[in-house]
Amino acid sequence: MSWALTTDNIRLHYEEAGSGTPIVFVHEFAGDWRSWESQMRYFSRRHRCITYSARGFTPSDVPNAVSAYSQRQAALDILAVLDAANIDRAHIVGLSMGGFATLHFGLIAPERALSLTVAGAGYGAEKQSEEHFRSLSREVAKQFETIGSKAFAQTYALGASRVQFQNKDPRGWLEFVTQLGEHDSVGCANTMRGVQAERPSIYDLEAELKKLTVPTLIMVGDEDDHCLQPGIFMKKMIPASGLIVVPKTGHTLNLEEPDRFNRDVADFIATVEAGRWLERDPRALSAEIMKTS
Repeated sequence: MSWALTTDNIRLHYEEAGSGTPIVFVHEFAGDWRSWESQMRYFSRRHRCITYSARGFTPSDVPNAVSAYSQRQAALDILAVLDAANIDRAHIVGLSMGGFATLHFGLIAPERALSLTVAGAGYGAEKQSEEHFRSLSREVAKQFETIGSKAFAQTYALGASRVQFQNKDPRGWLEFVTQLGEHDSVGCANTMRGVQAERPSIYDLEAELKKLTVPTLIMVGDEDDHCLQPGIFMKKMIPASGLIVVPKTGHTLNLEEPDRFNRDVADFIATVEAGRWLERDPRALSAEIMKTS
């Protein structure tokens, strides 16, 4: 067990396995450092792999003040993990909340990223439902505080983009629910209020995304409705990006389809390391449908 110290003196628990080019995995709201076990076992054969629990998720520290939680701080915490592990640059792989943190890390510290994998990122980004999402996030925070993580996990894990996981892999889904139920209720509530309910929409980052030159893989399940359009938007904005849409799949991509997820990310990282994940050819930016002359 290892510890990283953040810029505001919060301890983050991280674990590592393997050797080689580093990969840092950044978990979603409903997960923690354990969520990446399938990836740790697969990628540690060729890479130095690190998984950690975000602030508010034990065994990392759980600050009591909502002000200790923000989207920017979540991105800076990735930097703290890199520094603690003496890693100059790494491939950063994030899902959902972790995907947002990965994206913002690329905007804040692009010189520290070999590549970015932004999976299942989009909740709250759609402008027409932005305020509704913020309101829902605050209600979810209230539920964690009122009835606790163990009870509310049974409800949260049955969201419209999570039942796909339950249908495909009921044992894996039960493990997911059990681990969610073990989360600190205060940490969950504060994360919902400080990060989820306050983060900027991806659509408000257009200017910054157009300048992001770090190789980026965007992944989304085709039944993860509120992430599909934000995924397409990021593909259009980020110059060196690619988009994978996984069929008949919901939100929890790395758990629901671990083999597909691992193969796609491994191929992406190999292409980046070969120097062949390039920015989009300017000729492909034309609005033409067919060339006639």
